[in-house]
Amino acid sequence: MAIPDFQTLMLPVLQAAAKGEVNIGELVGQLADHFELTEEERRHLLPSGRQATFANRTHWAKTFLAKAGLVEATRRGFFRITDRGRSVLANNPQRIDINFLSKFDEFKDFRRVKRESEGGSPELNLATVVQTATQTPDELIRGIHEEIQKALRKELLARILSCSPSFFEKVIVSLLLAMGYGGSRVDAGRAIGRSGDGGLDGVIDEDTLGLDRIYIQAKRYKLENPVNEPDVRAFAGSLQGAKADKGVFVTTSYFTEPAKKFAERVPGRIVLVDGDELAGLMIKYDVGARVEATLHLKKIDEDFFVED
Repeated sequence: MAIPDFQTLMLPVLQAAAKGEVNIGELVGQLADHFELTEEERRHLLPSGRQATFANRTHWAKTFLAKAGLVEATRRGFFRITDRGRSVLANNPQRIDINFLSKFDEFKDFRRVKRESEGGSPELNLATVVQTATQTPDELIRGIHEEIQKALRKELLARILSCSPSFFEKVIVSLLLAMGYGGSRVDAGRAIGRSGDGGLDGVIDEDTLGLDRIYIQAKRYKLENPVNEPDVRAFAGSLQGAKADKGVFVTTSYFTEPAKKFAERVPGRIVLVDGDELAGLMIKYDVGARVEATLHLKKIDEDFFVED
């Protein structure tokens, strides 16, 4: 089955708390068993890669229940049901979700977020964002971030394609330097600029001493014009002629499946970098993109509240 959304988990979390003090870590495993999740579903991670999706949703279900006064923290990692929570369960609800919790004043206060504006400070209701969502606030924020990143990757590629071939060389030089290759900018620029050297667009030092080198092929193709197997085969032949065993083929478009398979089975190592990955690396290493704003997502420091 699919991983349950966090609102679906609210009632099972409350029912588990009715049995006594609950450890949230243990509860995650118990609920995973209850919903018969596969190992893959249990291990599925949030886009951040730092927490399992199911664990995150269980934690948020508990958080929302606590904001409505149905459960309360007892000590680090543990919580229990409140009298209000027991009263709710006594009525045998079929489902507990944000709509259900909205009847409690504490939850109404929690979900109100004041938004400053020149004309006043209208209320931005948190429930408006997550009420019908299957994702937790964490997932929603990271999903929006990924959409912004996708749009930025497309814009970067469009900018590269609108510029000259020499500017494309500059992009590659800047990126390789940002990633720690190439030594000085002058050395890197000279290496990439040696176009047509035996079918290779350039060679760049893998380390600052130049003990090892990477040969480069760069194709500034339109997005609908893929790199085919013959192109990669020719690059592999050029590497062999240069007695090299490491090469990077960069394109602004994409590689066909035959091209990818050929690169996987040739002797030596050929790394294929398509347009989407190129743009992603540019974002990661701040090449052609810069940080506009930094948002810090913080949570309670449980260690701070441990009394001696």
